[in-house]
Amino acid sequence: MPAEIIDGKAVAEQIRAEVKQAVAERVAAGKAVPGLATVLVGDNPASQVYVRSKRKACEEVGIQSFGFELPATATQDQVEGLVRELNQDPRIHGILVQLPLPDGLDEERVLGAISIQKDVDGFHPVNIGRLAQKGREPLFVPCTPAGCLYLIERVVPSLRGLNAVVLGRSNIVGMPMALLLVRADATVTICHSRTRDLPAATRQADVLVAAVGRPEMVRADWVKPGAVVIDVGINRIEDPSHPKGQRLVGDVAFEEVRQVAGYITPVPGGVGPMTIAMLLKNTLRAAELAEM
Repeated sequence: MPAEIIDGKAVAEQIRAEVKQAVAERVAAGKAVPGLATVLVGDNPASQVYVRSKRKACEEVGIQSFGFELPATATQDQVEGLVRELNQDPRIHGILVQLPLPDGLDEERVLGAISIQKDVDGFHPVNIGRLAQKGREPLFVPCTPAGCLYLIERVVPSLRGLNAVVLGRSNIVGMPMALLLVRADATVTICHSRTRDLPAATRQADVLVAAVGRPEMVRADWVKPGAVVIDVGINRIEDPSHPKGQRLVGDVAFEEVRQVAGYITPVPGGVGPMTIAMLLKNTLRAAELAEM
């Protein structure tokens, strides 16, 4: 039988509804409205789309959205200065600096300037460090990996002792995803461009998370029968048969892998909606932490 599709869009809508209700209850109780600041540097079209979608999502659940835009010519000091100003603004509980930043800017320094209490993206080195250490808890977990784990745990209640393979080792998805899976007691392998015999490595996975940014790279013979396959990739490919001449695909060859896997996320409609849902959840948490 074909794999069961994990409907990330439906799950994300449920999370958003829960956040909306919690925000409404906060406001009714006279507490502060959660506030999220987005910082966009430069004019990257994809980044502009992502920021607009995040601001719209905030408005839909009652979170205040504050947008800040700097030109691509902004200096390191200007970007870090803006972040430090936002750290001091009591209306703002979460700060999101949209990545990637223009060439010449040091992303690590900018992310490190964000107050750990407002790091709703979960990329502050202290948050990542806590995620990596046994017995310590980060204030926030990066949104995309958190969304992936949420989906995985809906179909695999316990990951203890299972083999998990993460394809990709980026700071945004691959590495924090692997750390989350280790915390869930899975046995984790991280694969990347230097891994020998990728198909043999991924075939060992009870849970396979693909996050490499290469269209339909994962084929059916890369997948263990019955595995849970989480596709993080979002790639545009040419398709003359499509009305727009192109379409979105993931890192997984969906139709063929679906014939082998037990569960699979589609693209679009899988991991993507979960990223924003977890961002909203983190922003609500930041507002709650500010009251402690």
